[in-house]
Amino acid sequence: MTCGLRSVTVTFGRPAEWPRYLHKLCSGGGVMDLGPMRKSYRGDREAFEETQLTSLDPMKQFAAWFEEAVQCPDIGEANAMCLATCTRDGKPSARMVLLKGFGKDGFRFFTNFESRKGKELDSNPFASLVFYWEPLHRQVRVEGSVKKLPEEEAECYFHSRPKSSQIGAVVSRQSSVIPDREYLRKKNEELEQLYREQEVPKPKYCSSRLNFGVIFGMPPSPSLIIHT
Repeated sequence: MTCGLRSVTVTFGRPAEWPRYLHKLCSGGGVMDLGPMRKSYRGDREAFEETQLTSLDPMKQFAAWFEEAVQCPDIGEANAMCLATCTRDGKPSARMVLLKGFGKDGFRFFTNFESRKGKELDSNPFASLVFYWEPLHRQVRVEGSVKKLPEEEAECYFHSRPKSSQIGAVVSRQSSVIPDREYLRKKNEELEQLYREQEVPKPKYCSSRLNFGVIFGMPPSPSLIIHT
């Protein structure tokens, strides 16, 4: 099977010759061969060994890796993760979201029931999370079932957000069609005035979810797999 994309946008920080190489490929109308686009990874001398684990408990090990990512000055949002969902008939989709908590019960994140991800989780409650911390040469994948958290917890999280963020959640009905951007701007201004001195009610379509997962930790070569 041959797969292809209609268009590709690539941003390069290095090396300098890559933009010229891509321009040549694109102007020629040929296949964009990115085979030469590679970097050298650390050798066996710096490989991650099982003896370097903080704990054999997957969640404790994740906590140690997460703390390391938080402390890394080159990582802007250590809690950014890719959430992959799938329709009941097998059509996948993925997007970046933020982890809002984790513990023995799983990984918590906030969703909009009306969004594509919300609808897919309702019809197929299995999802995958991927954390990629490039400066640490590490990624962690989590796979498992997802459930909605109690409404009280969703309320608590919603009102812990800045008021501007709460209003934004009310204004922005994800995956729905709007007339134009001006509509959002005016609606946002209206709600800012309305809720200036009062609490913003949490929309019914906003809620927290919990992922019960199997953790696959992938530090630098050789890969390491750990399970809950």
